[in-house]
Amino acid sequence: MKNIDYKWRALALLWVAFFLQQGTRQLFGPSVPAICASIGVDKVAIGVVGTVFAMMYGICVPFAGLTADLFSRKWMVVSGVAIFCLGIFLSGFVASVGLLIVTYGVLNGFGQTFYYPSATSLISQLHKESRATAISILQLGLYIGIIGCGSLAGFLAGKGGESWRTPFWIFGGIGLVWAALMIFTLRDTKPVAAPSGAVDKPSIAEAMKAVLSKPTAICVTLGLAMMIYVDIGFKNWMPSHLQSQFLDSCPFLQRWAGLHAVVWHYVGAVIGVLVGSRIGDRLVKSRPGIRLDLGVAGLGLAIPFIVWMSLTPSFALCCAAMFGFGIFRGVYDSNFMASFFDVVNPRYHASGVGIMMCIAFLFGSLSSTVLPVIAKAFDGKMGFSMASLAGFYLVGVAILALARFAFLRRDLSK
Repeated sequence: MKNIDYKWRALALLWVAFFLQQGTRQLFGPSVPAICASIGVDKVAIGVVGTVFAMMYGICVPFAGLTADLFSRKWMVVSGVAIFCLGIFLSGFVASVGLLIVTYGVLNGFGQTFYYPSATSLISQLHKESRATAISILQLGLYIGIIGCGSLAGFLAGKGGESWRTPFWIFGGIGLVWAALMIFTLRDTKPVAAPSGAVDKPSIAEAMKAVLSKPTAICVTLGLAMMIYVDIGFKNWMPSHLQSQFLDSCPFLQRWAGLHAVVWHYVGAVIGVLVGSRIGDRLVKSRPGIRLDLGVAGLGLAIPFIVWMSLTPSFALCCAAMFGFGIFRGVYDSNFMASFFDVVNPRYHASGVGIMMCIAFLFGSLSSTVLPVIAKAFDGKMGFSMASLAGFYLVGVAILALARFAFLRRDLSK
């Protein structure tokens, strides 16, 4: 009974840490106009900060995943939260884009790599029969963190001057306190034991083989890369799109673009992830392909909503489109990690997630810089840039469909 209680307490501890990890990422996008004015740079230059962050994450995360399989996952989580929150806190003091690259891009990006592989591996181990549900509850931390942190950042940035710095200090400081709390409350859960005859510790070569020997895992990784490209572009530049497209008719967007850029989308995503996770967990035994079916449906049905939100001249319709986009993005989110874990040896879950995130974020990092470059060709308007994101979801649909119908049955039987 104590172990059953602890698995939910551990999920709560990791949920707050995930709220901070994902929420602090959303401090950047709504603050872009204020940061540009404060330190005197244009959107393309500030886009480099987001690209450096995502590239740093992508480069370091496979090593963080392997380290989690080698050493204590508790201390990986604690140290990761402490490092990235220190980077966020220091970002509130910068006076140049170079320093912001160091604090937000490098230090923040490096620290964030340690959290996710270890946390999802722990949750997967503790919640064997409720895996998709537990991971989906964790996913709610992403949505709520992005809405809460993004809204506060946008509101304060809209006041002008140096107000954009305050949320970096607030959430960075809270994170440092939470890291200290987890030292005393999170257990040092041992990883899954190696099979008989295997070496005690996995190597990077073994982890690579565990992922690359399963075509389904490769396809899930490539599908995630398409989603991450869209996600980074959407979170970093949707507030700017709302202001450039609708500020004349909706002057409240001066302060509330950060809220509207995320709240409609992520309220929809909460609905999608809760429904999708229950469907996946209920049907997976009788229909092993259901997780990938939900991934294909989620990405595919989101495509028209991405185009709609990007090109509509109506702010109300844009919000409705972001809500629809969020519902189907949530359906995808609800099962992509469980579908990866279904075909990868549990011994390599943390390092496998690291490899998956490396590939996805290295590709996805490009959107932070590419989208403002596209917008520059259209007089600074972000509409066509945002609409281009739909093409990446379409590629993701094709990749996941290939995994579902060509590879899944064979990979599950091995």
